[in-house]
Amino acid sequence: TEEKLGQAEKTELDAHLENLLSKAECTKIWTEKIMKQTEVLLQPNPNARIEEFVYEKLDRKAPSRINNPELLGQYMIDAGTEFGPGTAYGNALIKCGETQKRIGTADRELIQTSALNFLTPLRNFIEGDYKTISKERKLLQNKRLDLDAAKTRLKKAKAAETRASSEQELRITQSEFDRQAEITRLLLEGISSTHAHHLRCLNDFVEAQMTYYAQCYQYMLDLQKQLGSFPSNYHCNNNQTSVAPMPSASSNVIGSSALTSTSGLVIASPSNLVDLKECSGSRKARVLYDYDAANSSELSLLADEVITVFSVVGMDSDWLMGERGNQKGRVPITYLELLN
Repeated sequence: TEEKLGQAEKTELDAHLENLLSKAECTKIWTEKIMKQTEVLLQPNPNARIEEFVYEKLDRKAPSRINNPELLGQYMIDAGTEFGPGTAYGNALIKCGETQKRIGTADRELIQTSALNFLTPLRNFIEGDYKTISKERKLLQNKRLDLDAAKTRLKKAKAAETRASSEQELRITQSEFDRQAEITRLLLEGISSTHAHHLRCLNDFVEAQMTYYAQCYQYMLDLQKQLGSFPSNYHCNNNQTSVAPMPSASSNVIGSSALTSTSGLVIASPSNLVDLKECSGSRKARVLYDYDAANSSELSLLADEVITVFSVVGMDSDWLMGERGNQKGRVPITYLELLN
C-alpha cells in the first residue's frame, strides 16, 4: 500500500529478469489465442466444443459423431439410390456422396492429428509450465515485499539492539529474495526452449493441413473426372448463354464429341451442339443409357443404339429431337454421344 501511495521505495528487478517476465507473459497470451482459434477452426460448432470439453474434464471419451461432409455424403448416396444408379443424376449423386464421405474421413483425421501434435503441447504449456512460472513469480513478489519491509524497518530503527535485529532480518530476506529470483530466472529462460518445441508442433500442424487439403483436392479432381465435367466449358440449362469458366491447371483439352469418364457419365460437348444447332441437317448419336419416355412427346432409348438427332428452334437446350425409323420424339442430350 505504501508503494502505491509513493511512501515506500520498491526494489526493482534487474532488466534481464524483467525482460524474461515480459516474454513469458507475451508467450502465454498468444499461445492461448492461437490455441482457442485453432479449436474453432477444427470444430466450428461451439456446442460440440463444449461437449468435448466436458467429456475431457470428466476424463471420458466423447462419443463419435458423424460430421457434416459425411452426413451430406450419406444423403447424396441415399438420394442417388432412390433415383436409380442407372440414371445420370442418380449415378452422379452416388459418386458425389462417396467423395463427400471421403472428405469427411480426411477431416476427422486432420482434427485428431492436430489435437495430438499441436493443441495438446500448447495446452500443456498453459496448464503446466506457465502455472509453475506464475507460482514462482508470485513467490518472488512476496520475497521482494518482505525485503522492502525489512529495509523500511532498518531505516526506522534507532536503538542499537533494534538496528542489529533489523540488519539480521535484512540479510535473511535479501538472501531469500536472491534465491527466489534465481529460481524464477531459470524457469523463465526455459521459454526459449518452449518456443523451439512449439515451432516443431507448428510444423506438424502445417503438415497435417497440407495432407488434408491435398487429399481433398485429389478427391475432387477424381470426382470431376468421373463426372466428366472438366472446367474448360460446360452447357447451361434453360436456353441460357454458354459459359466458359477459366480453365484450371488440371483441365485437359477434350477433342472428342463428348466428355467421357470411367463412370460412364457424359456431358455432350457444347461446341458440337452449337454446330448441330447452326446447321439445318442432322447427326448420328449413340445412346449411352436406357431412357424411358416420360410422355408421348419424348422418345424412349436403349443403350448403345444409334439414332438420328437434329435441333429444333425454340427447344430447351438440354434436349434434341431424335428419330428412329418412323418414331420421333425429344431426347435428353446427356444420354447421347454425338458421332462424327
